[in-house]
Amino acid sequence: MPAFDLPLDQLRTYRGASPRPADFDAYWEAGLRELDHTDPDPVLVPNSTITTPQTECFDLWFTGVGGARIHAQFVRPRRSDVTTANPGPAVLLFHGYSAACGDWSSLLGFAGAGLAIAMLDCRGQGGASEDVGGVKGMTLRGHFVRGLADPDPTKLLFRAIYLDTVQLARVVMAQPEIDAARVGAFGGSQGGALTLACAALEPRLKRIAPAFPFLSDFRRVWAMDLAENAYEELRYFLRINDPCHERVEEIFTRLGYIDVQHLAPRIQAEVLFFTGLMDNVCPPSSQFAVFNRITAPKEMVMYPDFAHEALPGAADRTFNFLLGL
Repeated sequence: MPAFDLPLDQLRTYRGASPRPADFDAYWEAGLRELDHTDPDPVLVPNSTITTPQTECFDLWFTGVGGARIHAQFVRPRRSDVTTANPGPAVLLFHGYSAACGDWSSLLGFAGAGLAIAMLDCRGQGGASEDVGGVKGMTLRGHFVRGLADPDPTKLLFRAIYLDTVQLARVVMAQPEIDAARVGAFGGSQGGALTLACAALEPRLKRIAPAFPFLSDFRRVWAMDLAENAYEELRYFLRINDPCHERVEEIFTRLGYIDVQHLAPRIQAEVLFFTGLMDNVCPPSSQFAVFNRITAPKEMVMYPDFAHEALPGAADRTFNFLLGL
């Protein structure tokens, strides 16, 4: 295995290089309080794109912080025995950066196996969810620096997106056919980060399976000269907003509010974590920074020769892991 990051023995103890804001916990507690006062007003609209005898498909709409209407695909087993006394499990699925929910058929396997599944459209990305905007500064290049130039750190777009994952979890857990104690989540890249954030902010999640998560240890990514691809916006932001790095500590500290390594200690769910040790998009050290901070039961599955790509067997292992909800 070629090496471009830290040796494996150092990765196993690496805990990140990015600063944590002093008021990090208060920041997220305030966000959750805001969500508590946001009526989700969920609406399920039947969708007939695919119909099977075993499943029911719905467009799910709900309200997130700032009043944005958020969309998800929701597929559940078509069960005649669904009652409040006999609820079933559910999983949440989060997509990669700039993408969208995609084809309904990709969700049918879970529903066919008896698990309801909800897949979130991240606000302002490729799907139907609403981005209400309202920040100062750059929005041209994308979302993980959205709001970074605003003096108010609550304007960071990923604060709202992380809270959208929690609102989705709450809406799904409130469905009469769902057992709120048997809900899990999974996703890769941005979806891996959202899986971690959701579990950190919604402690009722029971099992999660993140793969090669984005949005971790920004300073390490920068130091490795990997501010490209998914992290390209960081390079662009610094070149435009802080060309001489006079405010670089402030900027990386501000990004710390949405750095999933700092959320990781809050996770209570059982964790099955996938990483490729040749990942030059979300480098292994940035992933280990998260994994090493998780105190809940956890396992990492490593792929020594794989990068930021499909990992053979990972989907099947995730499926079996979540079937255990």
